[in-house]
Amino acid sequence: MPWTTAISLFLLLLLLTTTNSASVPGLDTFLTRQSQIDPHSSNDSFTSLPSSLKSSLSAATPPPIPSLINSLLSLSLPISIHIRLVGPTSSFPPSTSSSLLHSYLSAAQSSSRFHVISPSATSSSHSLAISHSPHFDISVSPSLASHLSQTLDSLLASTPSSLRSPLLSIPYSSIDEIVKQDFEKEKHVNGIYIYLLNLGSKAKNYAYSYSPGESSPGFTKCLGSIWTGKERYVWIDLGAGPVDYGPALSGDGVLPKGEFHPLAAFHGRPKSQKALLADLASLVWSAYQVLVVPSLRIPVYFENSLIVQFIHIHGSEGADSSGLDWKSIERTFMDEANDNGLLVGDQSLNFRTYKVNFADCSVCSFAISKSINSYTSRFLFDNYTMIVSEYLDSKKLHQIMSELAEEFRSVAGIPEEDSGRVLPVYVFDLDSNSLLLLDRFHQSVAFRDMVIAVRTRNSQTVSDYSCNGRHVFTHTRELERPLVGSILQSMWGVSPTHLLWSSMHNNTLVDYTWSIGQTPFGPFSEISSLSFVQKDAARRNVLLTSLNYSISSAVDVLESIAAHGGERRLLKQNRYLDFVQRWNLFKYKLDKAVTALSHMDFEMALYYLRSSDHDLYTMHSLVYHATQELEASLVCFKDPPVPWASISMSAVVFLALSYVYTKRDQLFRNKRKQF
Repeated sequence: MPWTTAISLFLLLLLLTTTNSASVPGLDTFLTRQSQIDPHSSNDSFTSLPSSLKSSLSAATPPPIPSLINSLLSLSLPISIHIRLVGPTSSFPPSTSSSLLHSYLSAAQSSSRFHVISPSATSSSHSLAISHSPHFDISVSPSLASHLSQTLDSLLASTPSSLRSPLLSIPYSSIDEIVKQDFEKEKHVNGIYIYLLNLGSKAKNYAYSYSPGESSPGFTKCLGSIWTGKERYVWIDLGAGPVDYGPALSGDGVLPKGEFHPLAAFHGRPKSQKALLADLASLVWSAYQVLVVPSLRIPVYFENSLIVQFIHIHGSEGADSSGLDWKSIERTFMDEANDNGLLVGDQSLNFRTYKVNFADCSVCSFAISKSINSYTSRFLFDNYTMIVSEYLDSKKLHQIMSELAEEFRSVAGIPEEDSGRVLPVYVFDLDSNSLLLLDRFHQSVAFRDMVIAVRTRNSQTVSDYSCNGRHVFTHTRELERPLVGSILQSMWGVSPTHLLWSSMHNNTLVDYTWSIGQTPFGPFSEISSLSFVQKDAARRNVLLTSLNYSISSAVDVLESIAAHGGERRLLKQNRYLDFVQRWNLFKYKLDKAVTALSHMDFEMALYYLRSSDHDLYTMHSLVYHATQELEASLVCFKDPPVPWASISMSAVVFLALSYVYTKRDQLFRNKRKQF
């Protein structure tokens, strides 16, 4: 890492940690000690503040209310992105590559707010009150490139050619092991690491496989060039491929073929170094938006207890567990939860399993029968033939299951949970031999309050997606990976890796670039395990929702004060002093929460947010009681004096005009011309 970059990063981190503590000496130490004594912030820390700190808090008089509101809405989360250009010096010249790439990224960079794809019913805004800004650290790693190139050469030499694909299938694990070792050396510096690999031209075209085995006529394995690790790193092999995947013919998310996609920047016609680095800047910016600061699927509020109810509604022939291993799904989440990967604070995660016979559940029969719709498709056999197919309307099915939830629980014998967020996962395992999907294309659909999945005896179908020139087959009885993705969306608000809310388009964008490899989303991945993208998003979403609520509530308090004439008029002497102390402490804790989030310290961020809730509640109470004590008064004003000067002037002008009008013949007499 260049010395200048290291020094700038150190100064940035120092600034983040000292900006606020310098204003109130001793407050940072006090709150750090309180976080150890009361990690869940059950008690109000203000009551334990020494008098000296209270005096320091009251000494700083807050600026006018508009400035306070602007300071809240301008909170920004800085995020460190470490980019490693891994390749020979001919591909990435150390003297120019870092500076050029940094200039391109800086040109594309803009402070943007966190977004929500599906906002809550009480708010129509897709933007949260807090923004984010990346800070890039770019360096060249030629030594790592030589190690990776040697490993790749040996793999290419030992891998037989495939009869079904022009690309050699290389296991991702061989390259990932080396990249991970390099990441372990540098991960002491907080941030996300992006490795851009260009290992030079190879004798054979290759791409990476993510599971053992080869493609077959009835099973398509998608090869890619991307891997997102369980820890905070992602690597992209720019020399692999070119690969293409997405909708087969048309639709949202089609990846440009050939050299027109940044993933294929080093394929096709030779490009100048500036053009290559411009493509890499586009790729890094896309990775930042989708993997580092993804949109929230839904707002997620903090709950101590999280409960997932697996409800298997099976046919009369019994519950077939093949392709629906509840223990495997539970293990996917519990392993991450036990490894501090999904939960924050004192949250707990529990799973319940229930089985219901379809024949004994009249509510289930009613819901399925009412939700079945049909559509027609044209197929060319000897001539064009219209074929009618059926599908389940997920919204209709969700509506019925919501309306009849109480009756269903009584029929299925599902007890009422006392507290926490409960997510029922309904799996309709039907005896039908025909294909039946949700909304024509989906095996599982996530809603705010439930997950619905369906399967029949039909084992597979051809999807509308293609991967490296071959259609992707959907194995309709395999529900484990789709259910993992749906539970992530409903319980933690994690967005699929192909969805992104764009404020510029005011719409949800679809891009399948990152929906391959280690992700439970999309039709191209076969892996149910979670990467750092999903694990970080699950915890960050809860904190961002809480932070957004705190900011919005504080803005409401300030606007209420302004509507009642300002803090000086509304709050009397004692209340004004309490308000100033509480406000300064509240703002300090919000700043500390943002700093903790930027360091990926989710536990500390949760502590500061919980602790700030006490101050926010007290400020609400102060303003409420002050407004209740206001008395209406009627102040009578004297009538204004008669404007004699204006009246006199008007009278003089009127008389003058009248005189001119009466004497008009004499004043404006026409003189005739004499001949």
